[in-house]
Amino acid sequence: MAGRAEDSGRVYQASGDQFITEHHHHDAGAAGDRAGSPGAGCSGWPDSVRRPAIGRVPVVLRDRAEVLTRLREALGSGRGGAVYVLHGMGGCGKTAVAHDLFRIATRELGRVGLWVNAADRASLRSGMLAVAADRGAGDGELQAARHGYRPASDLVWDRLDRTPEPWLLVLDNADDPAILRDGSWLRDSPGGIVVVTTRRAAARWWPGAQLQHIGVLPPEDAARVLCDLAPHSGTLEQATRIAERLGRLPLALTLAGGFLAQQVIDPWTLDTYGRHLEEDQRVDLIDQGADGLTGDDPRHLVGRTWQLTLDSFEAHGLPEAVGLLRLLARLAAEPLPVSVLNRREVGAVLPPARAEAALTALLDHSLGQLVDLGVRCVQCHGVLLDSVTAATPVQDAPVLDATAVRLLDASVPAQPDAGPYDPRLRLLAPHLLALLRRSCAGEAATTAYVLAVATRLAVALHRTGDYLSAWETAGAAAALAERALGPDHRAVLAARSRTGRSLFRLGRYDEAEDLLRRTRATQRRLFGDRDPDTLDSRHALQLVLGNHGKREQAISLLRSTVADRDLVLGPAHPSTLRSRASMLTLLTASELAAEEGGPLLELAGDCVRHLGPEHTVTLAARHNHARALFVLGRPTGADEEIRQVIEAYEQRFGADHPTVLSARQLRAQTAAALGDRETGVAIMTDVTARREQNLGGDHHFTRVSRALLEAMSDGTWQPPPVPPG
Repeated sequence: MAGRAEDSGRVYQASGDQFITEHHHHDAGAAGDRAGSPGAGCSGWPDSVRRPAIGRVPVVLRDRAEVLTRLREALGSGRGGAVYVLHGMGGCGKTAVAHDLFRIATRELGRVGLWVNAADRASLRSGMLAVAADRGAGDGELQAARHGYRPASDLVWDRLDRTPEPWLLVLDNADDPAILRDGSWLRDSPGGIVVVTTRRAAARWWPGAQLQHIGVLPPEDAARVLCDLAPHSGTLEQATRIAERLGRLPLALTLAGGFLAQQVIDPWTLDTYGRHLEEDQRVDLIDQGADGLTGDDPRHLVGRTWQLTLDSFEAHGLPEAVGLLRLLARLAAEPLPVSVLNRREVGAVLPPARAEAALTALLDHSLGQLVDLGVRCVQCHGVLLDSVTAATPVQDAPVLDATAVRLLDASVPAQPDAGPYDPRLRLLAPHLLALLRRSCAGEAATTAYVLAVATRLAVALHRTGDYLSAWETAGAAAALAERALGPDHRAVLAARSRTGRSLFRLGRYDEAEDLLRRTRATQRRLFGDRDPDTLDSRHALQLVLGNHGKREQAISLLRSTVADRDLVLGPAHPSTLRSRASMLTLLTASELAAEEGGPLLELAGDCVRHLGPEHTVTLAARHNHARALFVLGRPTGADEEIRQVIEAYEQRFGADHPTVLSARQLRAQTAAALGDRETGVAIMTDVTARREQNLGGDHHFTRVSRALLEAMSDGTWQPPPVPPG
């Protein structure tokens, strides 16, 4: 009995009765009559490799002149042998750049243009065999390649190498480099140039290739994309604001512009669109601009384009990368120090040992980028994070939010102390505020917890001398939390009090006094006059009054604060000792003289005994004691002590810290009082310049330094007289 197999069928021979069922699964690489006949006998065959298979073509390609110039020069040289990889996050316009280059190559430079979708194995294989057919491969060669009798990639590249005309081959959406590697599909050739578009950024995937990052658009170009698509929807200024809200991502801009352009009955302006972006369904609104697009390609939707990558993580055994991205989506679209992720608290979302691999996967797939701001950070695009948040299962949100708060809590010093400027601290602020916005819709206890962490961060920022960031953080956190907790909540009032302290250090005395008076009055009413929070606000208020020409009020408040802190906290508590040290800065020479032999002028020794010689309060007490000696007309003792304090300060804080500048200003006065006016002028020149740079020319402290410098320079300055007695 004779048997015959067709296509990929096989003949089985058996000696007995056998029942065999064989299923044939045909794909683009194993069906079709002739590779050169698009669609013949195979629905998976590309319609054309001579035309880019993309969605909406940009009206005008904005801000890609530099990369296009570079690639055009390579095309125009007539040489081949180069591979260029355009990499970037989904939606950033890699395909649009490749499309414009394809147009230049075919229409202006006369090259043969070939375009292959490399998104998956079947599309890549069928597309590349279609390239071979286009370049003259015969039926027999194509059949042999399809059936595995010869390497398909060898056939393709043999035909490309033998092509007499210069060519350009685009491999679009090559987001899985393993597909190219496994079949040896990516090669160079002296006959032409290859351009790959991909989300995979790691250089290890592209040996020998020239990598070109494609990012978001600059502000003006991003705005012009909206104006190109919807010219009657608003001004360039309005478009700039919307473009920033969309993160200047080309896909989001294209969808937004398409949405505005296709409205007929009740067209929106750009401002109207911007107001709707504030609502919860932001991603859905953006994707409505895709209604006029042909097909249902998820790459054309911000709500789905990144899901392709997340699905691939799951398929390749990297669920931790999905968890990490969902965690990052609970935070702000701002740089996050990577050290935040290197903590055991991340374990509720992914194993800590897998955090490194998960972050590497996100970076490799262009779902984030490393940013160096003096601190190594990771940053993800805002529209990406919104899309991930929208797709996150509701039941996962509480764990993700709780983990994010705990990670930030662990990253803020538990007991903030004075120290040098720490750029890492400022970078945490937008993430805490983002969590606070999210938590305000949930339980009050969670909101209060996040607010407490944000306030502690403001304390840390304040004590490093970053008063502006401290004010912004505490003020914004209090305003957000007040909506959920109310104005009388203890945590809200503590944040308000901290805001007042930072206003004082910024030289905004009227605002600081008003806020601290109101906050203290509410705390007294709710918690009592001796509550620790009330005492904190009272101490802060006397600082403002003492520097604002209201010395008598300041002394009265400070004396009561010292007494009540001594009673409530104890005489050895740092806050009690800090308030006692402040008294040394308010008393006049005669008042200080009356304290001779008393505990106030022995305070530095008490601080050493209770807190240690290096404690911040001890150093502050010694600083203020040196000032007291100077006021008492003892410049030698004051000079000796302030020199020691400055040395300790500079080792801990650095030369620009406000506390260091204050101590150096006193040192300039002791030097001048001892007859070394030249040293005094030199020190004050430097202090004044640093204060002008750090605080601004109109700050009270800067004006005081400038006046002192002028008086020392023109010889009118005189040291304080020795008090009588």
